[in-house]
Amino acid sequence: MVIDRIKFLRDEINRHNYNYYVLDNPTVSDFDYDKMFAELKRLEEENPLFITPDSPTQRVGSVSEKFLPYTHKHRLYSLDNTYSAEDLVKWYERITKEYNENVELVCELKIDGLAISLTYENGFFTTGVTRGDGVTGENITTNLKTIKAIPLKLFEDVNIEVRGEIYMPKTSFEKLNEENLAKGEKLFANPRNAAAGSLRQLDSSITAKRDLSMFTYTAILNNVPDAPKTHYESLMYLKKLGFRVNPNIRLCKNIQEAVDYCNEWATKRFDLNYATDGVVIKVNSLAQQEDLGFTARAPKWATAFKFPPEEVTTKLLDIELNVGKTGAITPVAILEPVQLAGSTVQRASLHNFDEIRRLDVRIGDTVLIKKAAEIIPKVIKVMDSKDHNSLQPIEPPVYCPSCHSKLVDRDMGVNLYCENKNCAQQTVAQIEFWASKDAMDIDKIGPSIIQQLYDKKFISNPVDLYRLTIQDFLQLDLVQEKSATNMYNSIQASKNRSLTRFLTALSIKNVGKETADILANEFKTLDNLKNTNIETLIEIDGIGEKIAKAIYEFFHDEENLKRLESLHELGVIPAEVQGATSDVLKGKTFVLTGTLKNMTRDEASALIKKMGGRTSSSVSKNTDFVLAGENPGSKLDKAQKIGVIILTEDEFFDMIKK
Repeated sequence: MVIDRIKFLRDEINRHNYNYYVLDNPTVSDFDYDKMFAELKRLEEENPLFITPDSPTQRVGSVSEKFLPYTHKHRLYSLDNTYSAEDLVKWYERITKEYNENVELVCELKIDGLAISLTYENGFFTTGVTRGDGVTGENITTNLKTIKAIPLKLFEDVNIEVRGEIYMPKTSFEKLNEENLAKGEKLFANPRNAAAGSLRQLDSSITAKRDLSMFTYTAILNNVPDAPKTHYESLMYLKKLGFRVNPNIRLCKNIQEAVDYCNEWATKRFDLNYATDGVVIKVNSLAQQEDLGFTARAPKWATAFKFPPEEVTTKLLDIELNVGKTGAITPVAILEPVQLAGSTVQRASLHNFDEIRRLDVRIGDTVLIKKAAEIIPKVIKVMDSKDHNSLQPIEPPVYCPSCHSKLVDRDMGVNLYCENKNCAQQTVAQIEFWASKDAMDIDKIGPSIIQQLYDKKFISNPVDLYRLTIQDFLQLDLVQEKSATNMYNSIQASKNRSLTRFLTALSIKNVGKETADILANEFKTLDNLKNTNIETLIEIDGIGEKIAKAIYEFFHDEENLKRLESLHELGVIPAEVQGATSDVLKGKTFVLTGTLKNMTRDEASALIKKMGGRTSSSVSKNTDFVLAGENPGSKLDKAQKIGVIILTEDEFFDMIKK
């Protein structure tokens, strides 16, 4: 019978998915798998009444208009962090002082991904939700169904809620960026960003094309008969149900074994095909976990040990000079390829010529480079060497490396500038910045596409982007009709971005996105800002005389006014700023630092302003709060020194809910 064949195919495909995506042990060829899948799909289309929720054909759904909020039945807590063996020992002593024996621990690699909660009813996957603020997340069930490491049907008919971490393998991340580069689309900064961007697609078919996976790390076992008594046993139970559990978990009898585990994986982690940023250490006994309880934001029975930023030495082969959007000449170190934090590094920032003098770095030197939180590597030190003094000191250039105009020293040797407005590299940099995420966010127009458009003389400034046609894009290398249409539509969609983005994109001297935001909130419309005077600008908190003069001069420059008029004629009209919707944070100034778990810093900044507050890029006596995420920088140190209140992300959410 047809129903028997459908059931057989469904069970076989699910079994092969489990073997491949959970056990990493494929038991059928791709050809045979595809044949079975095609047959199942055909039979279900002919007999739609026989389709079940656990059918592998149901993994790719439809397009959603938006993700709906979902209140978690059980709150998802954050973890407190430790950064040294000493911190770990202190944590262990704190939690074990009431016990007269060693407390057993479980160590797990901390996957650098996105936390999600999955609900199963009678063994069937019913709901998948993002972490959100720990209390409320977003229902992304349709997208999560596309991830084959997430079982649609468990091996037992239980009601259970599990937590896991969605991630993108490093090889898949590199492949995705290579494909995006070829298509001229934006590149992702790291695998975590790529996974987040893939999960938040309203069209689940796009998510399905991204190679996402999941490790499950805990479960709510309240309603499970004969439930495990320890965390380690619960992980084994999750494996028995069909979930993918990280194979590198370890049961530790005491804190020294946990410290040894952290030290072992500090370097071994780079051989893995997924990003890790630390180790999670948990008390094994579930009874002891319940006894220890929680603080307002985190369990007392668990902590996260964070790996330190990686530093390695390599040889400086050359220095490349780049021309930025303002004409500033930026030196970039070209390095002998070296492995750093799991990736091959060949370039590193040298910032400016003052930094080159400070480091006394020379071509041929062995240098120490550092990479924290997967950002661009930088040279931090020249290693002692008997050959150093025989190497030629690096002299600042006299002429622009792009247009050969004579360079100008504006900052007493710190930076050199090309003042030729027709400099090709400077113009391309301005267009790239205009299209960037911080500015007009034209996400389909990447550097390679912009360079082609410029070389073929389709564009000579940012305004020309809005004059492009689909036919223009079709004349570029490797661009097909669908990509051309997507790029054209992406440009059109940027025409009414926020006033903050528009002002940022204009690249006014000394006006970054923080200052642009101050101006947007103060003047509300572009016309109001254009028609103001220097005296009014100076009176605004955060706008000094130097910045005020630069803004005034920009809006009184004939060429700039012509460009603004052309943009207006082409329909590029920034949205007016609406007033705050709440006064919960009225009069409060926030500084953001580190990586936030539930939102980007831009999203956090927008939320603060929506609540009547304001943000600043630097900590001062006027700062009310510092919102600190993971891997915070020097802003946190300064805040601690001058006594500014430091908020975790959860504490911030608690504040705005009041």
